[in-house]
Amino acid sequence: MPCTTILVGKDASYDGSTIIARNEDSSNGEFTEKEFKVVQPEDQPRHYTSVISHVEIDLPDNPMRYTSVPDALLKNGLWAEHGVNTLNVAMSATETLTSNERVLGADPLVELIPASADGQTPEVPGGIGEEDMLTIVLPYITSARDGVRRLGALLEEYGTYEMNGIAFSDVDEIWWLETIGGHHWIAKRVPDDSYVVMPNQLGIDEFDLEDAFGEQEEHMCSADLREFIEENHLDLAVENVSAFNPRLAFGSHSDSDHVYNTPRAWWIQRFFNPYDEDWDSVNALHSPVSDDIPWARQPERKITIEDMKYALSGHYQGTPYDPYGKDGSAATRGQFRAIGINRNCDLCAIQIRPYASEASRSIQWTAFGSNPFNTFVPFFTNVDAVPAYLTGTTETVDTAHNFYWANRVIGALADARYNDNRAHIDRYVLKTGAAGVAAVKDADAKIAAFAATEGDAAVATTEDKRARTILEAANAAVCDLVQKETNDVLSKVLYTTSMSMTNAFSMSDN
Repeated sequence: MPCTTILVGKDASYDGSTIIARNEDSSNGEFTEKEFKVVQPEDQPRHYTSVISHVEIDLPDNPMRYTSVPDALLKNGLWAEHGVNTLNVAMSATETLTSNERVLGADPLVELIPASADGQTPEVPGGIGEEDMLTIVLPYITSARDGVRRLGALLEEYGTYEMNGIAFSDVDEIWWLETIGGHHWIAKRVPDDSYVVMPNQLGIDEFDLEDAFGEQEEHMCSADLREFIEENHLDLAVENVSAFNPRLAFGSHSDSDHVYNTPRAWWIQRFFNPYDEDWDSVNALHSPVSDDIPWARQPERKITIEDMKYALSGHYQGTPYDPYGKDGSAATRGQFRAIGINRNCDLCAIQIRPYASEASRSIQWTAFGSNPFNTFVPFFTNVDAVPAYLTGTTETVDTAHNFYWANRVIGALADARYNDNRAHIDRYVLKTGAAGVAAVKDADAKIAAFAATEGDAAVATTEDKRARTILEAANAAVCDLVQKETNDVLSKVLYTTSMSMTNAFSMSDN
């Protein structure tokens, strides 16, 4: 699926948290109903079958509880997308990547081969993909590194039918894994003082093979990657002293990348580093069509959750490329694929906080629908139940009781009359965002009071159900407020849009 990912190291975030965030976008002309769920160990499959590739995998018998954001109607499988497990280990899967002919010819993707029509040749299952990865990995991993190792082993055994990037995080580290062809992969630790932007394009631009085959302090890879590179002449460095560049070796460099992918990385880095370089003149070091935009970069200031939401709602504000703006021309305003678009399905930012207890350490900030018109809800992940407003999405549109449908309709209405509705959306985001922050502070205070009464051991793990009850109440309270505000802004957007259209019709009649 087309998506955008941002990863923020703990020394680059405003509060010392690791933060991984990603839009899940549906294909052009489509949208996908989503919901928020908590998967209990007894509900986790022990034998997994992929809907798309038909691959079958036996899973361990000791899964942990975890959160997920699956497709609500399961037409094409689970697509669980983002989550946090009981040990406060997070995963975001996946960011669709691009590759080149040399890689795909050397290690073809493992695609489903249907049985022949005459029944003489049996079906051959494909590999694993975005539909499967979170479900078969997250419930079993104890750290971000462990997540890389488990997924890497599965890729080497079963292969994949698509190119993907996957993020893993814990309280100390973030790791980013990129698949290479059908069975190969690389993974790199995100520097603590940096952020990473991934816009549907293979991104890692420097990789230390010596470390990957040695101490693995910051790099890991598939067991035969060195031989794979050499045998297929994939290293494009012109000097032996140059660092190996996976983006050049494994990635794509097509004209469509300059419309669809690189502009998103350019705009987000322009937002996080506005003064480090000239971004806009004809002499700019990096432009929207540059192939050498850095994979990781130190921001000019610490990055907040609000920054993540703004960046992943981006539509090139402040540039001639903003489709809602007045600068530039009709041609430039539609020149590049935006980040916040009408086919955003959901947005998730997972924040793992080092100063919080194990019981309340992880927050999964969640939004549904088109990002320029939606809002974040902070959701403590150490819970057994989900507020009804965030789950149970049905095929029938229900804006009053379902967060997904309310935001989907708000986006559809407000997009058509962006400038008329912008003030409503801005107030909605500010009010609900402040309420979310206040809800987190209130829950933290209640958890601290609980620990003071019951002892620190009560919040030292995620096993105490009394602590989970406190967090479930916090989730429910913020959802109640967000539901009220969402219904209110929907009414305002509906009224403003209908009046605007009525006035437009009246003027045309005259």
